Amino acid sequence: MDGLMMNRPLLQSGLLDYAADIYPAAEIVSRRVEGDTHRESYVEARARTVQLSFALEDLGIRIGDRVATLAWNGYRHFELYYAISGIGAVCHTINPRLSAEQMIYIVHHAADKILFTDATFVPLLEKLKDHLPSLRYVVMTDRAHMPENSLDALCYEDLLAGQATARDWPDLPETTASGMCYTSGTTGDPKGALYTHRSNVLHAVSIALSLSADLGNQPRILPVVPQFHVNAWGLPFYAPLAGASLIMPGPHLDGASLWDLCEEERVESAWGVPTIWQGLFAEIEKRGAKPSSMRHLVVGGSAMPRSLIEGFEKLGIEVNHAWGMTETSPLGSQGSLTRDQRELPFERQMALKTTQGRRVYGVDMKIVDEDGKRQPHDGEAMGELYVRGNVIASAYYNNEEASRKSFDAEGWFGTGDIASISPTGYLTLRDRAKDLIKSGGEWISSIDLENFAVAHPKIAICAVISVPHPKWDERPLLVVKPISADDLPTLDEVYELLAPHLARWQFPDDMVIVEEMPMTATGKISKLNLRKLLKDYVLPELAKR
Repeated sequence: MDGLMMNRPLLQSGLLDYAADIYPAAEIVSRRVEGDTHRESYVEARARTVQLSFALEDLGIRIGDRVATLAWNGYRHFELYYAISGIGAVCHTINPRLSAEQMIYIVHHAADKILFTDATFVPLLEKLKDHLPSLRYVVMTDRAHMPENSLDALCYEDLLAGQATARDWPDLPETTASGMCYTSGTTGDPKGALYTHRSNVLHAVSIALSLSADLGNQPRILPVVPQFHVNAWGLPFYAPLAGASLIMPGPHLDGASLWDLCEEERVESAWGVPTIWQGLFAEIEKRGAKPSSMRHLVVGGSAMPRSLIEGFEKLGIEVNHAWGMTETSPLGSQGSLTRDQRELPFERQMALKTTQGRRVYGVDMKIVDEDGKRQPHDGEAMGELYVRGNVIASAYYNNEEASRKSFDAEGWFGTGDIASISPTGYLTLRDRAKDLIKSGGEWISSIDLENFAVAHPKIAICAVISVPHPKWDERPLLVVKPISADDLPTLDEVYELLAPHLARWQFPDDMVIVEEMPMTATGKISKLNLRKLLKDYVLPELAKR
């Protein structure tokens, strides 16, 4: 029989209402595109969000309509998250780092009706407008900073002026779509993940449960991960729930700018990808000190080298290695240590920190071999990682073919990651399925090679790809961007770093130096483009024949 409890929907609007009632002193601090710093409390954010929601309705936005954003991290973007979803529409965040072709595709595919943009991106949109569907544009600024444009754009602050600041939010089903984010489309067209109010609220609760010991009471958090990238890893939903203050960096993400912002705003925790933390660490070394309040980092997007993890840990900044995807909302696992693990020797702690941590509540995991057979969670067996849960996509938006290829007969989502899982639940990503190198019938992990090689003091970033070999089928090739063009690493020096960890046959056969590394729209090294750049490369031993 059913229980006798009220069945109230889990809605994102409730998170902002809660913060305004319970945490009136918490704030959203934003470095604005206009060049200054803006502050607002959750009380003020709630009032402005209500004004924006009425303005959206005046513009004809109704339940299910898609409203796009092309913007940096800031308070106006935060307000859009809640105003759009609050009236039952869908907040479609667009990554400005996508190619023009991809951007045009996803705006058409999502059928957006309005596009809100920071002034930064007005020139980009002016170039694309003839290829986009008929849209209303809104520039996220005030009248004094409104740029001249050919978009016939409206002004954000003008829309809010005169609107009421209080309302009862619509009582929507919790399964109502609330947000949409497209994958970066490394192969084929980008694919859309369509989040619900329920999934985003549960995801926020999972963060609070999993990271509460690390984040502490009402932390001050810097979301370096962009709001246009998979819900800024859930921080705009977690922060109001926990009373955390959000310190929004705007467009300036270099090491010096982040160091200054962290120091000025007493940032305690910062969230972002490894390339960002490499820049911040270099700035810390340059200044001889970490930002005084910083004590915690969450890193995701790609594997963080052990050397960098150890560097931050020795400064008193705890590193939490996490894993997730657009399709997982995104947090699927996180590396917060248990109480007993915090008593382990440093070396053993670091061994745990280099994994992708343990699954968060609500996410189930399995690994399967090429025949779909489940593999044991013994830390040794490897297979493709599959996940399921309340915060996992059940299909791609309006893309039956991609959905059919990505979900197994039991409804689990195939991540494309090759992984192992330890008896205590620690997830270790061994490689992307397409990036594993099969040499002489044996698998070589490009991730392992990269993590060891990047510890070289002359290497800024590196990647390993496979190249054809007549005898071994494939062999690994190390591609390196050096810190200085005047002080290059040698392959023998890299071999010295690899020797304690890997067998000799797993070493790369050669090393190529590049001035710049091709990057994806989400800040990862683009191995797809790297392979294209080096498609004519021949190993030295083969070139001599």
